Order: sequence, then C-alpha cells, then structure tokens
Amino acid sequence: MNQEIRFCAAPDGTRIAFAVVGDGPPLVKAPNWLTHLEFEWNSPVWRHWWEELARDFTLIRFDQRGSGLSDRIVNEHSFDLWLGDLAAVVDDLGLDRFSMLGISQGGAFAAAYIVQNPGRVDRLVMYGAYPRGQAMRGGTTDEKFEAMLTLTRAGWGRDDPAYRQMFTSRFMPGATIEQMTWCNDLQRVSTSGENAADVMATLSRIDVLPILGDVDVPTLVLHATGDMQVPFEQGRQLSSLIPDARFVALDGNNHFLLASEPAWPIAIAEIRAFPGGDARNDNGVATEFGAAAASPIPADLTTREVEVLRHLAPAARTARSPTSCSSRRTSWPTTYRTSSPRRPPPIELKRRHSRPGMD
Repeated sequence: MNQEIRFCAAPDGTRIAFAVVGDGPPLVKAPNWLTHLEFEWNSPVWRHWWEELARDFTLIRFDQRGSGLSDRIVNEHSFDLWLGDLAAVVDDLGLDRFSMLGISQGGAFAAAYIVQNPGRVDRLVMYGAYPRGQAMRGGTTDEKFEAMLTLTRAGWGRDDPAYRQMFTSRFMPGATIEQMTWCNDLQRVSTSGENAADVMATLSRIDVLPILGDVDVPTLVLHATGDMQVPFEQGRQLSSLIPDARFVALDGNNHFLLASEPAWPIAIAEIRAFPGGDARNDNGVATEFGAAAASPIPADLTTREVEVLRHLAPAARTARSPTSCSSRRTSWPTTYRTSSPRRPPPIELKRRHSRPGMD
C-alpha cells in the first residue's frame, strides 16, 4: 500500500502537502501538529492508523502550514488560517461530501469546518480531542506556559532528545523505547522550534465550546480514560454538547493510541461500524464491548452554562437557510460497513498534472 503525495495552494499562497491512500468513501483528517506525511507513514506510532483506515476509506491527510512537507516559513499561525488550509485540500480534490477524522486539536478544527460548511460532511470521528485549549480551560499558569514556550524555541531541534522526551512521555507513557524514539524524531523533523512554540501558543487559545451544539452530523467521540495530554473530561464535554454524539471510553493512558494496546481493536471496530449497528471483527463476527455514557454536565461547566449552550444550538440550526445544502449530494453511502459483501466504488479524485517545487 503506497500513499500519493500532492500539493495545493492555500488562499494566501502557502503550499500545503497532502497524501491520498486507499479507496472507498473519502475520510479527511483534520489538521494537527506533529505531522510529517512521509516520516509518519513508516512510524510504529501512526502507521497502523493509516493502514487500517485506508482499508475502508480513501484517507486524506495533510501537513498544516509550518510543518512536514508543507511550507515551513510562514508569517502567521492562526485557527482561521489552518481552517483555510483544510478547505484548500478539500477543494483541490473536488470533494462534495466526505467524512472527517479529528485527532487531538483536529477535533476542534473539524467541528468548526462542519459548522461553517453545512452539508459538506456526513459524519465525524473524534479521538483524544478537546474543545478548549489549555489557556481557555486553565490547564496551566501563564508563567509556566511562557517558560515552556521559551524552552521549546531553544531545545526543540537539538540532537539531544531530552526536551522532546518531556512531550513524548505525556503523549505515550506506555510506549516502548522504539516508539518513544520515533516520536522524539517525529517532533524534530516535523517542524522548527519557533514554529512549534507559535503553534502551541495558538492551540492554547482554541475555544469551540459555543458552536458544538451546531455540529449536526453523526459524531463518534473516542477518548482514553487516562490520557495524560488531553484530560478525559474534554472528551466528555464534546460528547455532552454535540447533539446525539456517541461516546466511547477506552482503557489506557496514551494520547497516541498504539497498535499494541487492547483499546486499539475496539477503537477501529467502532470507527468501522459507525454510525449505527454493531462493531465487527475482520471475520464479520460481532464483538461486544462497553461504551461509557457521556456525562450530561461536564465537570468544569456549571449546569446553567450547559443549559444555555444547549438552548442556543436549536435556534442556530433553525436560523440556517433551509436550502443551504440542497445543491450538494453524495455519490457514496453515508454508512459504510466493512462486513458488507460489496464495497462502494472508489471515489474519483481530481488529478493534478504538476506539483510546485519546494524552495
């Protein structure tokens, strides 16, 4: 199985690298940092994700500006610019309807894209995601965060992985030495220390909590109970405020879900079966496992805050134009099951005849 890497231009001219692999209905992975399309393709930290998903979907991933194979030298990082990068990839491929995968901060980007582009997305899967960045949820003091940014700028690109190991230990406390080494190296090759610090500062200010009630597509939220990087409560918040979201608690402490974890086959089975129906293994046999129910009131929100957010969501949906989605239609089933005897035909992606060179 080989991925195809291409390039497109964001609205401001920044060149964005993206990869396409597999066949079936399109699944677009929302942006998150620590990506390098080529390096992570062979990584024991990520390869199992991309290979398994490519069995069932046309998987589309991209390196956001400032990282991986995309333009490294950028003037600015912002939530809106990253959303523009996502839109550029989707439009370059000529996709009208597709599913989305949001890992970590990618969940917030996916939610924002869905609200801003009604009718484009048919379902959403979130893993280890959060609606609020550290600065918005009080995850650290200003002094500690500034110190972390300073250390990032100074120590990120060094051959000595000691600084990067601090992040790796939070991402994957249960990883092997080989997996930790790969993660350390991925951080180094994915971006510069300056970009890493700027991205961290931008991510800390993410807050999509007010729009979650307007995410009107079937949504699956997966979260490890002991996630040391993104608190479990963040996943519960997402599933509490996204209408009719399904929440699955996964046993484990890793933010990056590894192939060796017992939770991995559960997670991939849930993704394949969603939305609706029972999860099945590779032999088409139904498997049984528990899914934790979402808390109706997230711990760091008051009852009144949740009531207000839920009250605003129906009004926002009613205010939308009833014909805003009428011109869009999908050519593949919304529900795709690997146990089906017939696979949907692969999508025909728009081909590009050339790609810009890299400076």
